[in-house]
Amino acid sequence: MATDPSPQRAYRAACPNCGAAVEFRSAASALAVCSYCRSTLVRDGDALRRIGQSAELFDDHSPLQLGAAGRWRGAAFTLVGRLQVRYAGGSWNEWHALFDAADAAETPRSGWLSEDNGGYVFSFEATPPAPLPPPESLRVGAPLVLGRDAWSVAGVTTARLGAAEGELAFVPVLERAYVVAELRNAQGEVASIDYGAAAEAQPPRWYVGRGLQLAELALSGLREDGSTRALKGRTLACPSCGASLAVQLDSTQSIVCAQCHAVVDLGAPGAQGVGADLKHYAQDTPGVAGGEPLIALGRSGTLTLGAGGPLPWQVVGYVERCTLPEAGDDEQSFWREYLLYNRQAGFAFLVDAEDGWSWVRPLTGAPQVSGATARWQGDSYRELYRYSGQITYVLGEFYWRLARGERTRNTDYRGPGGKQLNREQTGEGGDAEVTWSAGAALDADLLLKAFKLDDGQRAALQRDAKPVSTKGFGGMAGLFLFLLFVVVVFSMVRCGRDDCSELRRTYGEASNEYQSCARNSGSGGRSSGGSYGGFSTGGGGHK
Repeated sequence: MATDPSPQRAYRAACPNCGAAVEFRSAASALAVCSYCRSTLVRDGDALRRIGQSAELFDDHSPLQLGAAGRWRGAAFTLVGRLQVRYAGGSWNEWHALFDAADAAETPRSGWLSEDNGGYVFSFEATPPAPLPPPESLRVGAPLVLGRDAWSVAGVTTARLGAAEGELAFVPVLERAYVVAELRNAQGEVASIDYGAAAEAQPPRWYVGRGLQLAELALSGLREDGSTRALKGRTLACPSCGASLAVQLDSTQSIVCAQCHAVVDLGAPGAQGVGADLKHYAQDTPGVAGGEPLIALGRSGTLTLGAGGPLPWQVVGYVERCTLPEAGDDEQSFWREYLLYNRQAGFAFLVDAEDGWSWVRPLTGAPQVSGATARWQGDSYRELYRYSGQITYVLGEFYWRLARGERTRNTDYRGPGGKQLNREQTGEGGDAEVTWSAGAALDADLLLKAFKLDDGQRAALQRDAKPVSTKGFGGMAGLFLFLLFVVVVFSMVRCGRDDCSELRRTYGEASNEYQSCARNSGSGGRSSGGSYGGFSTGGGGHK
């Protein structure tokens, strides 16, 4: 545990179970979890009373820990507690932040630092602007007006508190289901409505916050560098072939085995340690097991992706996707996405689509939509396409849990100066969630320079809505164009409505049966901006 550089007025007593010192930094805190024996303790006058035992925390290798201290908008705070929340799609953390009191008579203010789409949100409980609607009346993606404020419903999730540690203002009830709704608005805010457990019949609680990067908090007392610790502490055995899986990032929920290409789920409790019974699935890919990325996994490049200036970004994941033809529509599009990571800035995506390259990052807020127009940060965007998409092949590691054949519903928007927006909806019914992403077009020559790629790859990186002639290209350039063609053909097979994989397994890849099926699967594609990396994590309860 890190040392708090600015300790506040505290109450300390011995744990009645193991005798270890348990400290309360705020007089308003009613409960703490002993860090040694995990006893759940409540204050009873000047003593502590044990009321149970907390479950073991799932070690998700977060860079945060109890005792880490920082500043938010000029105010100093310390992380004193944590909730680990679980839901059908994985888990997320909510860190209890206690702000320094101005004087001894003032009760310290509490906030919650929560995970959100590979980033973080700082939220605070507030008075609702209007009576809060019941959860059954909320529809994901629909607008919601509360008082004078316009919101968009991003998700309605049934969650369970899996474990707790440190100091909290309430007694956590483990494994009891409760409903939490997530709202976002055009001002970049995210709000949560905590409806609590149905049996409690308590009024819902309202929390409002904004997205941030950890670098903005000037944190001290963090765990050791996440990448170093991950390499040393998260080497797992692939449950499919036994090869070693070296997990690079603290936030990884899914990883692809480099040997057999199985997709392994790390987001569930117990998904750690050698010999763990990890959930996984094999990717159904033809021939050479999918296309190889034009920008290799692990490669780093310096790019300016929005505000913040140039930063070093590392390629940690690669995704191939396709559109799914609607009734009466024979056209399909294929595109590739590269997941980028920077330790201070979080995650971003490079999108390689038929009409060019672009970059995007998930938004904390939600643009305001009216008809075919979306408005975000003063700019107007027009709707280009609506389509259904599907992941067909992945490599690397990802901060969300991948599901076989997961489908999405997407809407692409185009704004001034090459700016882009994407709205993506995943899941159905109670599992549905909406994520927005924003970015801009990117020149292929800039990528060539940023990632220090060989000049022979220039032709392979170029994108145009018009056909590209291979005349005049030889050597490596011709090879890369050929590989790109192979990627598209394989994608068409995987995305096509006629699945040829069974014919390949039965008759072989060189057989007339398989080759005929492959030639007749899929069709030409229209230009598409891609999904822009709008993957949802299900996190963001933001208590």
